[in-house]
Amino acid sequence: MKRVSLAVILAAAAALSVQAASAQTLKTVKDRGQLSCGVSQGLPGFSAPDDKGNWTGIDVDVCRAIAAVVLDDPTKIKFVPLSAKDRFTALQSGEIDVLSRNTTWTVSRDTSLGANFTGVTYYDGQGFMVKKSLKVNSALELNSASVCVQTGTTTEQNLADFFKGNNMKYEVIAFGSIDEAVKAYESGRCDVFTDDASGLYASRLKLANPADHIVLPEIISKEPLGPMVRHGDDQWFDIVKWTLFAMINAEELGITQKNVDTMLKSDKPEMKRVLGTDGNLGEQLGLTKDWVVRIVKAVGNYGETFERNVGTGSPLGIARGVNNLWNKGGIQYAPPIR
Repeated sequence: MKRVSLAVILAAAAALSVQAASAQTLKTVKDRGQLSCGVSQGLPGFSAPDDKGNWTGIDVDVCRAIAAVVLDDPTKIKFVPLSAKDRFTALQSGEIDVLSRNTTWTVSRDTSLGANFTGVTYYDGQGFMVKKSLKVNSALELNSASVCVQTGTTTEQNLADFFKGNNMKYEVIAFGSIDEAVKAYESGRCDVFTDDASGLYASRLKLANPADHIVLPEIISKEPLGPMVRHGDDQWFDIVKWTLFAMINAEELGITQKNVDTMLKSDKPEMKRVLGTDGNLGEQLGLTKDWVVRIVKAVGNYGETFERNVGTGSPLGIARGVNNLWNKGGIQYAPPIR
């Protein structure tokens, strides 16, 4: 009996310890009154500051949505610009609460960095940009080309795989930041600049004469980009994950920034669950019943943030493509809120 009692006590103590640890990041953010969010050093459409220091982009909107559900204020954020090299260390050390910085989800990163990916904000793939004057129409015509690339990313390995797989030679010219790589490409130090396709469109905007450059048609890799959180905090992992899922589900249900207040009056069971007028799903996450409402009011649904930041109505002009919802020809899909 004593052994059983001791086992029960130890199990209960362990459960309490896990519960306490799981609430650590949420409590830290609330006590601080501010979310610390790791972003890029300036990638238009994803995370970039304007001349007044105001940050915008898809990755930025994810940060604002998290701040909205946790702090009821999408402006209570400290944006921490990070290089590709430093981003994971900042997350591991606790300098940031979440990394929302155009980061590719891979098995090695998901298992060896002490962190978890929480979903996919943008399905991307690596491509190539060249000057029109080079008169190249395909990446298969790049034999013996010199290629500018940023270090500390999956881009270098993809580049090597592509050229080796197609029996072509190439020269790598590597730089510590995207801006350095782009400047070198524009100045003629290399023939080609390679990055995720979305990054190529964003970087082209920074060039003196964007129209003089083209993005080649080949996509040579899968680059699912998404936010990351540290291992060991299941509640925080759930909050960040379901914040993104809520944005996707809101688009699927037709809930927008403009009509969310009207939707609150809906009698449809699914709408009532999602918007918190029935049930306690938000409270199960450690949030409020109106958590989805807070997200949509702060940044809109997934489609709204996509179009505003990188879509056809934005300077980048990227079509939804595979980033469309699953029921509209794309692969963007979220588990149901129920």
